[in-house]
Amino acid sequence: MDVLIVESDAALGEVWQNHMLRQGLAVKLVVSQSGAAQALTTQQFDVIILNIVLAEGSALAVADLASYRQPDIQIIFVTGTSFFSDGSIFSLNANARAFMGTDTSPEDLTALVEHFGRDRLRGVQI
Repeated sequence: MDVLIVESDAALGEVWQNHMLRQGLAVKLVVSQSGAAQALTTQQFDVIILNIVLAEGSALAVADLASYRQPDIQIIFVTGTSFFSDGSIFSLNANARAFMGTDTSPEDLTALVEHFGRDRLRGVQI
């Protein structure tokens, strides 16, 4: 399973990446919209973990590009803020599957990735 992590805080992204690598997932970490765009145009992913607040660029632009380039991709949004705490992120992107805090444990985040990634690989529409 191929995972793209888009997280401005490289140290936090590396914590998630290292845990997922230990679980046997293929994981690429980028820290900006431009890095995500390059990754999405050169590689296929099953799941994206995308921080809704990026230091460089727009997470919604990344989500739109991902949905356009890879229509079956599953997106797990994360945030350390109260943005979209009302659940409205699900109406803004059809590929949104979950909305978690950045303080979510790597184990729980990995479980979500595996769950939604398996559904994508099986062709299940959520």
